[in-house]
Amino acid sequence: MKKKKLVVDEAVAGTPEAIADTPVLKVVIGGKAHSFDIDDPDLPRWVDDHKLTAGGYPYDKKMKRGDYEDALKALQIELVKAQAWLQATGKRVIALFEGRDAAGKGGTIFVIRQYLNPRSARNVALPKPTETERGQWYFQRYVAHFPTAGEFVTFDRSWYNRAGVEPVMGFCTPAEYDRFLEEVPHFERMIHNEGIYFFKFWLNIGRETQLKRFHDRRHSKLKNWKFSPIDIAGINRWDDYTAARDLMIQRSHMEFAPWIILRANDKRRARIGAIRRLLLSLPYEGRDLDAIGKEDDKIIGEGLLFAG
Repeated sequence: MKKKKLVVDEAVAGTPEAIADTPVLKVVIGGKAHSFDIDDPDLPRWVDDHKLTAGGYPYDKKMKRGDYEDALKALQIELVKAQAWLQATGKRVIALFEGRDAAGKGGTIFVIRQYLNPRSARNVALPKPTETERGQWYFQRYVAHFPTAGEFVTFDRSWYNRAGVEPVMGFCTPAEYDRFLEEVPHFERMIHNEGIYFFKFWLNIGRETQLKRFHDRRHSKLKNWKFSPIDIAGINRWDDYTAARDLMIQRSHMEFAPWIILRANDKRRARIGAIRRLLLSLPYEGRDLDAIGKEDDKIIGEGLLFAG
């Protein structure tokens, strides 16, 4: 994979000043070239028409709000029960969430943790490494945040930065990238052997879906801080990110640590899908399978074939 470099001033990334002179981008989808002006408040028709169905998404309408809210409430009640079981038994959970920018990782983590006791349910979203951390074993700063007895820990991005953003953007060397792909199965086998319940979620979105979400961020007074030069640089590196994702899944999808793929163009269905998988995998006391419901195999699956 060709290594690329991008110099970003992280002090201003995501501010209006950092993206004030964004160029009109040329985007090729399905062999057809489009112009995409992120600063134009009007979303292009070619994006709007495919914002949900992009990438072969199996539904052409979002899950109805009422159905979503009813299902989510039932699932969140079950999550509270699962947390009580963790605390009573000392069992531990790690759930990491990966995906392209704007895939919906943060929102999914939010609804999972919304009613959990924060004393034993933590989210980890690490900033760039410090100078000290750069001199450590790569996995070391992540291990420091692993759960103790009774804890449920989510990672909003994880050690898999080294299999996606870093090689695509040139933030690691080819040798570091290759070493990571070689070591990560052994690292995760240790997590499995330790008896930790371990989940790896990849949130998959279509290209027009991502552009719609970037556009929303750019023009929101509440969310524009989320939009950064990294996002701009990534728009035309879609194929590079796809190649990195595919190799990551190929090298690190294992029986004891599978990649769970969520088709996430519809955030509501993706959130329900993630919580269901967690609850169906944890043998907690008082589990109500009727309340949890069955998985939607159009939305959730495992491994590279399902990622598409």
